Amino acid sequence: MLLISAGQSAWAQQIYRCAGVGGAAPEYINNVKDAQTRNCKAVSGGNVTVVQGTPIPKAPARVATSPAAGTSRADSSPDQRARDSDSRIILESELRKSEARLAELQKEYNNGEPEKQGIEGRNYQRYLDRVSDLKDSIARSQSDIAGLKREISRLPAAN
Repeated sequence: MLLISAGQSAWAQQIYRCAGVGGAAPEYINNVKDAQTRNCKAVSGGNVTVVQGTPIPKAPARVATSPAAGTSRADSSPDQRARDSDSRIILESELRKSEARLAELQKEYNNGEPEKQGIEGRNYQRYLDRVSDLKDSIARSQSDIAGLKREISRLPAAN
């Protein structure tokens, strides 16, 4: 027991806490000379675990929209209008695909009573699992459609 505790103390290091500069997070170091020159304080009691975090990038400034005009100042550039037009075309195409997929799923679902396929006549649980999967797929598809419509509504009106 004594040997173990002696071994553990050999790994212990003194940790120093240095104040962050300009509102930055405090810094922890284990170099005595650096700690003395930077006027850091020794940390005592308990264990210290320091994990270096990743800096959070600052969000770019958003262009304010004019409620009267309904468009942003960046919309006036031809490049932005072209990007908005391309986005609208892509989103509308995805919306049509999603609506067609929803129609297929609803037809197959048949109001909760789809036709039994193959082994499902003998294995009722397999049938119930497929019905449940169809119901979940319909809900996901409806959610996707709602999201696509929301995104389309956020785009400026087509010219």
